Parts: sequence; structure tokens; C-alpha cells
Amino acid sequence: MAATRGPGGEGNRAAEGGNMKQFALFLYEAIVRQYPDTLKLAVPSLIYTLQNNLQYVAISNLPAATFQVTYQLKILTTAVFSVLLLHKSLSRRQWASLLLLFAGVAVVQVQQAGTGAPGPPGAAQQSYLVGLAAVVLSCLSSGFAGVYFEKILKGSAGSVWLRNVQLGLFGTLLGLLGLWGAEGAGVATQGFFHGYSPLVWGVVLNQALGGLLVAVVVKYADNILKGFATSLSIVASTAASMYLFDFHLRPPFALGAALVIGAVYLYSLPKAGGPSGRPPEPIATLEPSLPTRPPALACKEKGS
Repeated sequence: MAATRGPGGEGNRAAEGGNMKQFALFLYEAIVRQYPDTLKLAVPSLIYTLQNNLQYVAISNLPAATFQVTYQLKILTTAVFSVLLLHKSLSRRQWASLLLLFAGVAVVQVQQAGTGAPGPPGAAQQSYLVGLAAVVLSCLSSGFAGVYFEKILKGSAGSVWLRNVQLGLFGTLLGLLGLWGAEGAGVATQGFFHGYSPLVWGVVLNQALGGLLVAVVVKYADNILKGFATSLSIVASTAASMYLFDFHLRPPFALGAALVIGAVYLYSLPKAGGPSGRPPEPIATLEPSLPTRPPALACKEKGS
């Protein structure tokens, strides 16, 4: 049908031409009337919503630097699911980098489990095991949902923007249902935005801007620069944790973080004989931004 023709489809042309009626009709045709196709996006949308809340659980129970290093395991899970579900092939260097990544995360976790240092006085009670389980589940869900989303994109003619609209609809609905189930009474009496402090709004904006920045990086940069950005984020998280949360940088953590940074860089290098400009990267390594992973439930929990 016309709703799924071409990479941009009629929806793109209607939006660009300012014909909102045609655009609305296109969305109705593509989302409502072709509901079997739309329902395919319910699975990754549910997983992304769950993943978003798991990240808040993880960061609430782990030091920011430890979370940032451990969360790079999503590269490993994405690669494994890509091989299993999409039958992708990885080079020997990429497999070696994944082993290096796992070793680095293991060193960090052994060091973190061995310290068992209590948090500062007055801080919320933290559980290392809960945080570790949350971040591991988040990495698994990220890898599976990303590969599943890539398979849907490559198996149909629907445009990427339409798929993100469908993901956003399911994500928003699922997030609201989760919020109502967890704090429905509080929302009914105090209002939806109760507890949305400036800090919470900052988290929401950071999530939204982060998704847009990922799109900019993918469009104008390459995998190597993306790997450097990931490495920089680990360094920045560690430095901020030392300044804000009295995080102590110990040699085992430094070694594990260095291994993870090196693994990310090696994995991002183009394959031998491939194009030197922008090496191909599976869509599965990219996560949809805020609309597909609504933070409403997680932010409401923080603000309560």
C-alpha cells in the first residue's frame, strides 16, 4: 500500500509539504488499518520501556562509574543476538574485543564486590546485587530489542520514522500503564507532575537530547568517533563520581575500565578490506530515543 512505499513514504512528503490532513490520513492508514504490522512493534517497545526503568534501578544501586562501565556489556549482547537472529558474521578482532570487554567488566565487578563500602550518611540504602542484576537485564533487553527492531526494519518496507512513531505510541501507552499500576492513587490525588523537580526535568531533557545526539553522531560521524565518545563518557562518569560521590579510583577499577575502553575502540574499527570512511554498523546497536523508552514511570519514582 501507499503507506509503506519507499524509504520515506507518503507520510514524509505530506509532513514536508505541510498537508496535515494528508499526514493524519497516512498515520491512520499505516498505524490503525494496518494494525497487524503495527503490533509487531509492541514487543521491542515493551522491552525498551522495561529497559529504561531497569537503568534507573541499576544507577540507584551502583556507583555511576561502575554502572557506565558495566553497561557497555550491551555491545556484547547485541553482537550475540545479531549472530543468532540475523546470522551476522563478526571478525576475529571483534570477537577478541568482546572477550576483552567481558574481562574488563568482570574485573570491575570483582573490585566493586570486594570493596563493599557503605554509602555516605543519609544516603538511600543500596544493594549491589540488585544493581548488578538490573544492569545485566538491561543489557540483555537492549541487545534483543535492538536486533528485533533491526529485523523488522529489514523485513518490511515501512520507513524508519514510521517505525519510531509506532514504537513511541506503544512505549507511551505501556509507560502510562506502568505508572498507573505503581502510583495510580498518588497520581489521581496529587497530579501527574507531582514530584517533577528541576532535577527530574533535567533527567527527562537529558534523555531526549541524548537520543537526538545519537542520531547526529550516526549521521555525521563514524563508529570510531562513536567509540571515542563512549570512552570519554566512561572517563567523565568516573571523574564526576570522584567529585560528587566520593568515589575512590582503585587500580583494579582503572584496569577494568581501560580494558573496556580498549574493547570498545577495537570493536568500532572497520573490518579489514571494508570501506575506510564509515563502516557498516547494525541498527541494533542504536537505541531509539525518548519517545520509544518513556521515562515517566522511572522519573515519577524518583520524584516521589
